[in-house]
Amino acid sequence: MQYIDNIIFLIALIAGFGLFFKSLKEIYRNIKLGRAIDRTDNPSERWKTMGKVALGQSKMTKRPIAGFLHILVYVGFVIINIELLEIIVDGIFGTHRFLSSILGHSLYAVFTSILEVLALLVVFAVVVFFIRRNFYGVKRLNMKELFGWPKNDANWILIIEFALMMAFFKMNAADWVLQQRGVLAEHGSFPISSNILGPIFENFSDNTLLFTERAAWWFHFIGILFFMNYLYYSKHLHIILAFPNTWFANLKPKGQFNNLDSVTKEIKLMMDPNADPYATPAEADPNAVPDKFGADDIFDLNQVQLLNAYSCTECGRCTAVCPANITGKKLSPRKIMMATRDRIEEVGKNINKNGKYVDDGKKLLDNHISREELWACTTCNACVEACPVLIDPLSIIFEMRRFLVMEQSSAPQELNLMMTNIENNAAPWQYNQSDRLNWAKEN
Repeated sequence: MQYIDNIIFLIALIAGFGLFFKSLKEIYRNIKLGRAIDRTDNPSERWKTMGKVALGQSKMTKRPIAGFLHILVYVGFVIINIELLEIIVDGIFGTHRFLSSILGHSLYAVFTSILEVLALLVVFAVVVFFIRRNFYGVKRLNMKELFGWPKNDANWILIIEFALMMAFFKMNAADWVLQQRGVLAEHGSFPISSNILGPIFENFSDNTLLFTERAAWWFHFIGILFFMNYLYYSKHLHIILAFPNTWFANLKPKGQFNNLDSVTKEIKLMMDPNADPYATPAEADPNAVPDKFGADDIFDLNQVQLLNAYSCTECGRCTAVCPANITGKKLSPRKIMMATRDRIEEVGKNINKNGKYVDDGKKLLDNHISREELWACTTCNACVEACPVLIDPLSIIFEMRRFLVMEQSSAPQELNLMMTNIENNAAPWQYNQSDRLNWAKEN
């Protein structure tokens, strides 16, 4: 019976990580629903980009205050969870503060002191973020696409992080008092918890303190497992996916769109003076999947675009700089990414239920993203430039507009008129080609 705690810990650890990897496997499967795309060129540049943007948080600091607070949470929370290694070893083998035997007394004291300072900074940052999100009235954090679950999700994450840090301080304070009494061996230095909670805990009995320390330790451990598995349902999945998302980012200049091979071949054929326009086209492979121009559902988007959707932080920086949104149009680049993720999840649940995808009569186009939103985009790339993790909402908008034009011949009247003029007059204006130089005669 003396090992019952270790057995329960091991079961919880295996279950927690098992569910976590099951979620990651499902996300990977859903991303693979998209079209394959080769984004492995220039690996050195990609590693550099990932290190700079995902690890170095370089784009977050474009908004200095929010960027600094985010770095506090990011760095503090990541480093503090190095302690998870110690918790795992202590939980499995029944040791107490295992890292002290590795680092030595002095170095471990420095390590635990740094963790406490970082934990305090994390608490400060999440409190400021909570007030800012709920009471300060930042416009991009109070738009209609965030009503309901997205707003609650953001708040729950802040509350969870706050609770984990409080458990961390509570555990350390009880541990420190017990060390002072000689009940536990002295390991570590706790400048924050010993000064804030230490005086209160000094009035507790040894048994109460031992219970408090163990309860906080277990809460901290279970809380980390819960947080880890909650990520699948949360916008905070970007904590993990920001790294592959920035590695697979488009390295080409912003605004350079991809060309369709089928269209390029047709244009080259039209421009070839030796080509026979009346030649019988080569027979197509009867088993080949016919080319589809653009995208009306997630299956037509590429895998990086689906990864983009899962990586979206819902911060709204893209929408805040979108000229269409600023002028009152329906378009919100953030909503485009959220809607894409919703459709991916809808398809994923369909597959889970049926063992394979069964047509549900729904599409990304119209059911999740309206045509009005798509045509409101000015293709200025402001949203792409603003994203802190290199998400490209414009590429999805462009593919869906390409589908509307090339598959459905559906475009606004002004655009149809322009394309008709280009087809007939080789210019977007409605006049004969022979009149193109008339402007010069007037001068």
